Amino acid sequence: MYAIIADGGRQYKVEEGQTLEIDFREVKEGDTLTFDRVLAVGSDSGMKLGKPTVEGASVSAKVLGETKGDKIYVQKFRRRKNSKRRTGHRQKYVKVQIASIA
Repeated sequence: MYAIIADGGRQYKVEEGQTLEIDFREVKEGDTLTFDRVLAVGSDSGMKLGKPTVEGASVSAKVLGETKGDKIYVQKFRRRKNSKRRTGHRQKYVKVQIASIA
């Protein structure tokens, strides 16, 4: 069984037991998140599509902790003006494990 959920402007295809990284939010490790915006649910018997979401469907996930993405370097350079600037950025994520699809 799998589901397609929408969170933070992105869509994820999730299955039970799967781990994924979602956008950062203030939650503690061990908490449970519930995703109510379920766009589709697929199983052996068929697929249920929502218009725009499936009524009564939800996905619950356990928070495993916070992670950071890869470092991205931003470098600005103006030729012949002795002007250089280099900065970096690391995006924060929350790692979750899908517990159940209901």
